[in-house]
Amino acid sequence: MISRKNASISKFIIHKVGNKFNSTKNAFSEKLVEFDEASYELMLPFLLRPFGTVVQSYRFNHHANVNLNEINSYSAQIFNDDDAFIEVSKHIVTHLFEQSTSANIKTGDVLVVMFEGIEFNDITTNALGIFKIENKVNFFQTFLENNSYDVLVQKGISSKKVDKGCLILNQSDTEGNIILSVDNNNYDAQYWINQFLNIKYADDSNNHTQQYIELCKDFSEEILKSTYGAQEKNAFLAKSIDFFKENEVVNVERFKEELFEEDKHKSMFDDYKKTFESEQNLVLRNQFDVSERVVNKEKKKIKTDIKLDTHFSIKVDIDAPDATVDYLERGYDEEKKMHYYKVFFNAEN
Repeated sequence: MISRKNASISKFIIHKVGNKFNSTKNAFSEKLVEFDEASYELMLPFLLRPFGTVVQSYRFNHHANVNLNEINSYSAQIFNDDDAFIEVSKHIVTHLFEQSTSANIKTGDVLVVMFEGIEFNDITTNALGIFKIENKVNFFQTFLENNSYDVLVQKGISSKKVDKGCLILNQSDTEGNIILSVDNNNYDAQYWINQFLNIKYADDSNNHTQQYIELCKDFSEEILKSTYGAQEKNAFLAKSIDFFKENEVVNVERFKEELFEEDKHKSMFDDYKKTFESEQNLVLRNQFDVSERVVNKEKKKIKTDIKLDTHFSIKVDIDAPDATVDYLERGYDEEKKMHYYKVFFNAEN
């Protein structure tokens, strides 16, 4: 996550990227944008706001040598040479164009931006931003003609959210430059992350925690819910989140001991973990530091509603891991030939 309270835009240019599959070509600007006060005050938060909640970071990747990664090379040129900004920004758009390997990839405006005063982990640095605007929205424009007002429809960029964007910080660790990325049109996520940027998640506690929570979510949905029902799924998720909240370090064996009473359930989890690692092409660590920020963010995304086909829904509090065991009972009514839930409580709120 970044802070933008002291951030500013020092360079800003707009190009257009085409798509080789539908014969649309790139169009390049030759000059930087000079903002008026109103447009600047709207543009700065529009571009940086999405990164205020991004927890996981990336690093540049390449199958042979990371120095051969195109965006890594272009960003280094811009950081090291102020005069290279306009020319290198064109190379960035050309590289994006070359990755349009499908007719489904959209054309759009590409904003290349140099930011100053970006704060990340108590460090202030400059950063290169690359943004692709794929979708324009309709808006009404009123105008005066012959002493009367009329209206017409125009298309423009929505100021609510960017479609795709990355922030390359001029700050590195042992793995290289720190990169943040957002994608609100992730129908072509591989195109942006893997082909254009060619980046991978950082090898840190944020990534380890995220991967393990994803494993737990998938296991609860594909194994526990399908085998034992939604109650068991929700109980497992609540206990998993509680384990992450209560421990600074996750040890996988201790995790299984606390969450599973029966050995067969531990074996089911181990088997699914192997499948998950194979499908995701990764290896989960057996012990890692917990990222509190990731846990808090992912907890908000977890849905623990039990939706029934009789138009009822039971909402289980993710922060109450024992509630589904202590106060919720599932059974089967032989007379009605239907399943039921019995909920225990002291008082209605």
